[in-house]
Amino acid sequence: MSKFKGPKIVTPIPGPKALGIIERHKKAFMTTTIVAYPMVGDEGSGVFVKDVDGNIFLDFAAGIASLPTGHCHPKVVEAVKKQAERLMHFAGNDFYNLWQVELAEKLKEITPGAFDKRVFLSNSGTESCEAALKLSRRHTKRPKLMSFIGAFHGRSMGSLSLTFSKPVHKRRYEPFMGGVLYTPYAYCYRCPFKLTFPDCDWWCVHFIEEELFHHVCDPTEVAALFVEPIQGEGGYVVPPLGYLEKLRELCDKHGILLVCDEVQSGLGRTGKMFACEHEGVVPDIVCLAKALGAGLSIGATVARAEVADWEPGAHSNSFGGNPVMCAASLAGIKVLVEERLPENATKMGEYALKRLEEMKDQHKIVGDVRGRGLMIGVELVKDRETKERFLDLDDILIRAHKRGLILLPCGINSVRVAPPLIITREQMEKGLDILEQSISAVEKRL
Repeated sequence: MSKFKGPKIVTPIPGPKALGIIERHKKAFMTTTIVAYPMVGDEGSGVFVKDVDGNIFLDFAAGIASLPTGHCHPKVVEAVKKQAERLMHFAGNDFYNLWQVELAEKLKEITPGAFDKRVFLSNSGTESCEAALKLSRRHTKRPKLMSFIGAFHGRSMGSLSLTFSKPVHKRRYEPFMGGVLYTPYAYCYRCPFKLTFPDCDWWCVHFIEEELFHHVCDPTEVAALFVEPIQGEGGYVVPPLGYLEKLRELCDKHGILLVCDEVQSGLGRTGKMFACEHEGVVPDIVCLAKALGAGLSIGATVARAEVADWEPGAHSNSFGGNPVMCAASLAGIKVLVEERLPENATKMGEYALKRLEEMKDQHKIVGDVRGRGLMIGVELVKDRETKERFLDLDDILIRAHKRGLILLPCGINSVRVAPPLIITREQMEKGLDILEQSISAVEKRL
């Protein structure tokens, strides 16, 4: 239950207090990140955020899917306060502490696979993927890795080498880590092979075997295939059911590790605890972050025990297993289960997809609607026949923001709908109404 009611806009956006802080921000920070909105957050509760001028916004971004339990869930806040008063930091990769052990045990329990596992704790999704990258090469003694066009696995030089989402992420940073192959994802709305599912007979998977492994790289050199069960920054692209299963079969055939990057899709967002569970696929390594901290920064890499065979000192960090972060994570996972939030994600996601399909019927710039649970993408186009991309997303996002709705883009021309998993039907209706009003306003000027 939120202590706020909204959306409620009481000043121009941005308001006078926000303007002052934004100017200070510009003079203090490097321009390395994209600040989508002229918004200065001050207080959060449930699905709402209040800014410094008293405007209340409905949050359809959830900290880029990092707040499954909403802003400042009382049980998470209590766990953080209690732990902070007891022990704030005790380097988990140099010493032992109970909280990291309890979290690792919980992750072994809830991640897919009825086999023994080992856990590495870090600070972010980038770090969780970096650990998986290094572990894959070390365990298999193979030099190469595979990733997908549209993939996002982080921004460190290792994980960035697996990222193929937007040119700006990689511009002027070359040379990257060598030995990475990339291949088209199952983006059926924009199939790069100009085929149609299911008549294509999974050509995007067979392409790996029949083309890449015959002409580019012998499969015995490939350590791991990294895949997002639903591409996040690539556009919330949802592959057909059966895709992950086909990739699993391919990896098993050639002794390649399957790494599922569940940083954005994991922990209930898609209606199941992990998105790969929609197909019953069990990866060799799972990468987690975002929702794992229920609002605080933590990452985890969970691998089969026989894969996690690196020697002591081969990989480490300073803050992995931080007691406060672990306490927040354990509390957040408990809330997910006790409040049945994956089930609510399914229910609210079905309603949202139905409404969005109705919008698609009414608005010609809505080209595609896709999603599972509350990981939903709305792709906008100038022309449905040619599928020419609508690139002026900011116009829609800013209009929605001025009406009190927080949205974020994904991919080149898509909007993501990813609210906290606690969202109610009434709150979902309000947010979708604002989104449709914003689309309508932009459509009228085209």
